[in-house]
Formats: sequence, structure tokens, C-alpha cells
Amino acid sequence: MTTKLYYLSAYKKTFEASILKKDQDKQGSYIVLDQTAFYPTGGGQPSDTGVLNDVPVTSVEEVEGEIRHYLNRSLPRDVHSISGEINWTRRFDHMQQHAGQHILSAAFAELFGFETVGFHLGTDEVTIDLAIDELTNEKADQAVELANHIISENRSIETKWVSEEEAASYPLRKELSVSGDIRLVIIPDFDYNGCGGTHPKKTLEVQGISIIGWEKQRKNIRVRFVCGNRIVKHFKKQNDVLQQLAQLLNAPLHTLPEASRHLLSKQKQSDKEIVELKQEILTYEARDLFNQSETVSNRRFVFRSFEDRTIQEMQQVARMIVNKEKNVVVFLVSESGEKLQLVIACSQDLENMNANDLMKELLVEVDGRGGGNQMLAQGGGRKNVDVEYLVERVKKWIV
Repeated sequence: MTTKLYYLSAYKKTFEASILKKDQDKQGSYIVLDQTAFYPTGGGQPSDTGVLNDVPVTSVEEVEGEIRHYLNRSLPRDVHSISGEINWTRRFDHMQQHAGQHILSAAFAELFGFETVGFHLGTDEVTIDLAIDELTNEKADQAVELANHIISENRSIETKWVSEEEAASYPLRKELSVSGDIRLVIIPDFDYNGCGGTHPKKTLEVQGISIIGWEKQRKNIRVRFVCGNRIVKHFKKQNDVLQQLAQLLNAPLHTLPEASRHLLSKQKQSDKEIVELKQEILTYEARDLFNQSETVSNRRFVFRSFEDRTIQEMQQVARMIVNKEKNVVVFLVSESGEKLQLVIACSQDLENMNANDLMKELLVEVDGRGGGNQMLAQGGGRKNVDVEYLVERVKKWIV
């Protein structure tokens, strides 16, 4: 069994140890020590990183009762003892975030009876899943206010190993997920919780808690928050974004919402005008195409081949022609590399012609897919044949 120095003191940064085992598994080469200050992944908290004899430790996992230290390269065979040093910045950040999670979860439970059913400590933010359908701004603000009040009181954060019988005498916030020896993390008169993570000794070391958002996650509400040094980083990141927006919009920070609304309103108007202009251009294009049409078997035949034209625009042009003109068949093609897109339209007076029937025949030629109805059909496929061949197929069909 490896002695877990991180439970004796979460503040221990360096240590000496003997190597009990060297091996490898699917994750890579690892060693097992007689004692370690490296916290393994567990309980929603990521593992510590650091170095063993100056070799980087990439992760630490507890597998089959062993605490395995995975290294980015193997140690020499003749090495039997090591000097270890954890990444203290990462460890203390995890201590702040994990303790902050206890405090915020306890605040939601204390104020509203909301139960925390999930926890994840990420690289940039921490999340808890509350067993509720919705969360209001007012309740979120109240929970943060209470949590920060507990932090400011600099209450002690105690850890204690107890038996199951002893644990039953404490007002635990949630049911225990382990049996046997149980580690309790206690903030007296506020929070009692079974937990195997690392925490600071005092709540003031958490520094503060800030909720940065929440969203629906299945049947729960997932709350995203940051604690301690992450608040400063998060504020700086947000402030940098706001400063950039202020420069782009040429507006002071406090007027950004109004400036953004004004810009969006202008954009919507511009988009509307663009759509109207594009519609007008397509109308002229449809008229021009019809004027250049040829006669095939007493019917007007409109054909045009484009490059990289959207099928939606071709549909609009074809529809404009057949809705306005009589006795007309439209065949439009867009070539894009080795791909073809086809649109066929027939005016409504051509009752004996079905655009979808012809499209099916052409799609066989190009190994394509598509569909439509009697008046309008579209599809796409590979450029297996020349466009001129397809044009002749359409003309023959018209005849």
C-alpha cells in the first residue's frame, strides 16, 4: 500500500520515496511508490502533475489498489528511489476550486434545498449539476452571496477519518458513495461531506466564488463557476473581449449593449435590402435567360450552365421563368469540379410533361440523387458525362 502524503498534508510539495514497481499498461509506463504526494484522479478532481527525478509526471491514476504515476519516459532500471515535486500552482488551484464547490453546493442546499448530483473540475471552470428544472438569477445571486460570506469568515476546513457508524452521526449533505474508512470534509456549522479530494485549511484561501453561467443538462441544471485565482483570469479574459468590442464599435464600455443593438438593427436592414436586390437581379436574369431561349418542337427551351452556382438560386430563376411564361422548359446546370447540380422546370400548361420524371432519367447518367414534382425538380451527382450530352437528352425528351 502506498502512503498517501496528500492526505497527511495537502500543502506538501516535495517528498522522497522508494520505487515498489515499474510497469506499463495501455496508458503508458508507470511506477508505484511506497509513498506519494501526487493526488490521483478521482471524485471529479483531476490528478496532480509534476516531476519524479526531473522526469515529468503526465497523470496519476488509482488502478486495482495501486497509485500509478505515468511518466513521459521510463526511468533507468538501476533507479530504486526518487525525489518528487508536484506542480504546486495546479494543486493549489484544485484545492481552491474543490473547496469552493463544497461551499457553493452547501449554499444552494442551505438556502433552497437544491441537491448537487454532479461535479467536474475542469481546466478553466468548475461545474455542479443541481437536481432542479430551472435556476433564476435571484437564487443564483443569493447562493453566491452566502458562499462568499462563508469564505470571508475564514472558517476552518477540517478533514476527519471515521467509520460508517461514526459518519451516521454527522448531518451529511448527501449519501456516502463509499464504505469502510470514510474521509469527511467539514466546514463546522455549515457543510459536512464525504470527500477524497484536496482542500485548503481555511475558507479564506478560496478567495471568492463567481457563477459565470448555467444551462439545462438533461433533467438537471449545470452551473458553471470559478474560484480564487481563476476569477481574476476570467475577469481579465472578459475585460479583454469588452475592450476589443469597444474599439470595434467605437463606443464606451457602458454603451456596448445599446451600440450592439443598433448595429444588429442596421445589419438586419442591410440583409433585407440585400435579399431584395438579389431578388431583383434574379428577376432580370430570368428575363434575360428567357429572351435567349431557343425553340424545340414548338416549345421554348431555356438552358444555361454556371460554375459554382447554388442550387437554391437556380431553383428561384427556374421558378420565376415557368411561373411567368407559358410553353417553356428550363434546364439549368451548375458545375463544381467533378460535381454537377441540375434543375429542371416545366410551365404549368405543359400537362403532358413531368420535370421529376426527366430528372430521374438524368440522375441515372450522373450517379446522382434528387427529386421534385411535375413542375420543378432538382438533383446532383458526378460529372460522368458532358453537359452537352445532358442538354441533348432534355431536347429529345421535349420532342
